[in-house]
Amino acid sequence: MHDVRLFDGIITLSPLSLDDVEAHLAGEDELLARWLNGGPGTREGVEAYFRHCREQWSTAGPLRAFGIRVAAGEALAGTIDLRFAGEGLAPGQVNVAYGLYLSWRGRGLATRAVVLAARYAATEGGQEAVIQVDPDNPASAAVARRAGFTPGRQPRSDEAARFDWYVRDLRDAPL
Repeated sequence: MHDVRLFDGIITLSPLSLDDVEAHLAGEDELLARWLNGGPGTREGVEAYFRHCREQWSTAGPLRAFGIRVAAGEALAGTIDLRFAGEGLAPGQVNVAYGLYLSWRGRGLATRAVVLAARYAATEGGQEAVIQVDPDNPASAAVARRAGFTPGRQPRSDEAARFDWYVRDLRDAPL
């Protein structure tokens, strides 16, 4: 499964590796740390997480973490991950989480990545994609809407109540 490469003519999604640690740490900024990572990354923490991501690919685990890559050199522009199981997700739902490094934002790359990842999720049995957005992050909500997601109902829990949910049916909708 390490050989998965998704390409739309502009971006490539491929599994994260330890070779991506430097670029990730260099690209991480305050917004990425706040909205996606829960705080600034450390070399040890990022390496451990990327190893975990590789293990998940190797064992067909519920996490599929991709690097968002751009241009011929496939520069790392950000990350996107799919979680095929997790708290608050119903069977068949897949959580999508993404973040771009500052220098790559505002180019439509996150929307492209979400569309590619949703296509992949559908081929892996996902029935509905879910993006959970902090209400204070309108840029992420805009990505979800541009990628064809619509506001949806979230489960009742203290954690879910902190986020707006955007959903997209993956079964019959063209992606």
